[in-house]
Amino acid sequence: MSEARIDEAIGRIENALRRMDAARTANPPAPAPDDTPGQEEAANSARVMALVNSHEKLREEVADTLRELDGVIAELEE
Repeated sequence: MSEARIDEAIGRIENALRRMDAARTANPPAPAPDDTPGQEEAANSARVMALVNSHEKLREEVADTLRELDGVIAELEE
């Protein structure tokens, strides 16, 4: 893999991480009116936790991929 392609791939990964982080920290849409606000909060909390878990899983996958890329780059530089 050429250095330019590696740089491009890393740039795409970094952009994806920024988008994921922005989505995680963005305010969730306002819930529909309901007579049971406790249930709304629980549902929102569950959605937030699902997003956080997905975000962390993706971060781990990206970190693994970057480690693999580092290995490939190291092999090419030898």
